[in-house]
Parts: sequence; structure tokens; C-alpha cells
Amino acid sequence: MKLPTDPLVALTAILHTGSFEGAARHLGLTQSAISQRLKALETRIGAQLVHRATPCTATAVGQRVAAHAEQVALLEQTLSRDLAGLAPAPQTRLRIAVNADSLATWLPEALARLPDYLFDLVIDDQDTAHDLLMQGEVLGAVTSRATPLPGCDVTLLGHLRYVATASPDFITRHFSEGVTAKTLADAPMLQFDSRDQLQHRWITALTGASLAPPCHRLPSSEGFATAARLGLGWGMNPHALVEKDLARGRLCELCPGHPLDTDLHWQSSRLLGAQLSPLTRALKRAAARGLRPAGAP
Repeated sequence: MKLPTDPLVALTAILHTGSFEGAARHLGLTQSAISQRLKALETRIGAQLVHRATPCTATAVGQRVAAHAEQVALLEQTLSRDLAGLAPAPQTRLRIAVNADSLATWLPEALARLPDYLFDLVIDDQDTAHDLLMQGEVLGAVTSRATPLPGCDVTLLGHLRYVATASPDFITRHFSEGVTAKTLADAPMLQFDSRDQLQHRWITALTGASLAPPCHRLPSSEGFATAARLGLGWGMNPHALVEKDLARGRLCELCPGHPLDTDLHWQSSRLLGAQLSPLTRALKRAAARGLRPAGAP
């Protein structure tokens, strides 16, 4: 299906600004023109693309169409830059999936190396972020999946080291008899969300047991570390994020010498490999500084 350009531009403007009014200002059109273009696109596709709310958000179909529009725009902008020769690169929007712990530690350095790009980051667990790439909703994903998705290239970035941490008082209250399957089964645990299995993997690696401790769910890397400092529970924190807390004694490792390393890979569309190469290079450089090399002890 060939989709007209102007309605696609209107759709992405609505989603980026969050409103028909903002899209109209951004494109120098009237709200009526924006509404008409979106309606024409929805009629052409046969599905609602935008939830008319405050802010406006994409439906599942709308997100797929918007992702397609951004891929087309990326290709067109690259072609335009190549044809223009000495013309400066336009600002290009890249929608990628990343895990929250990477965003809280090493990833911003990579994004800062690319001032000519705009980023639309989708936060997802490293074990499932590649699903968004497979569904066509993003151009690339930082993921734990090592096997390339169909039509994608994969680059090993390194591994993110996690340590099981808690406040000294929490350890005194809950682990006075040691860190065992019994004490871990009863101590409140921190979990990012229902997909976060880091704590369970660490428990199994340490004790061989499969447990379901009581847990708090906090979908924020910084909030996760803060909750651990305040004694709300224990959890797996990126070592780079809590290194100063460990040095100052505000957090302690439950079992020193028992970290959990998670390999991170960059998966991206092979079709857009040339266009995404600056981002791939920036990710590799930042990962070399902020992640542990693959195979390092």
C-alpha cells in the first residue's frame, strides 16, 4: 500500500507534539487541515490511528504507521543530504527501544555524540525490547537477545554488571541469619516491573531455588536505587549506578563477589544500516566506556 506523504507528516506531527494544535503550529497549517489529513489517512487505512485525548497518543495501528513514516523520512533525508553534497545534515528523529538501566548509566553519552539527531526512546526490558523491533515499532533496540532478528544486524556492546544491594539496616533486619533461600523467600524484594527477572535469576544462581518473595514494583532505575537506600527492599542495581553508595556505605552487597552480568546487544534494521551507522558507532564507543567487555571477569 502506497501512502500519501502529507497525511503521514500530519500523523507524526500530532504524535510528536501531542495535539492537533501543536501539529498545526509545527507544520504551519490550520487545525482543520491537520484534522482533514488525519481523517483521510484513517479512511485510506481503514482504522483509527490516534486516540483523541490530552495528549494525543497512537493506537496500535497508528504506532506502526508512524514508525513506517519515520523510516521513510530517514531514507529521504539521507538521500537529500547525499544529493545536496555540502548541505548540513537535517535533524533526523530516531525511535529506538532501550532498557531503563542503560539510559540511567552509559547510554546518554552515545546520544550526546549525535547532535544532528532527535531521539524518541521507548523504555522496555532488555529481555523483551527486541519485540518492538520485530513488530516494526522502532528502528533499533538495546536488547539481551544475541540471535539476529529477521532482517536485522546485531552488535555485541558488552555486559552490564548488576549487584544485589540493600541498606545496612535492611540487611540487619532481614539477613541476620545469612543470605539463604529461607531468608530471601521472606525479605521484601524490589522489581522494576512484572517482566523484570534479574532478582529471580540471581536468587537461582546463588541458591538453586526458585522463589517468589514479596516484592515492590518501581519502574525507575533511579527510584529503584533510592528505594534500596531507604530500606524498602533489596534489588539488583547496576554497579555503575550505585558505586558511590557502596563506597560510602549507604548500600551494601548482599553477597560480595556474586554479581550478575547481562549481555547487551544492539539490534537494528539491516535495510537502514547505512543510515543508522552513526548511531551504531556512537553506541559502540559509549559501551566501550560504560559497559564491561564481553568475557571480562
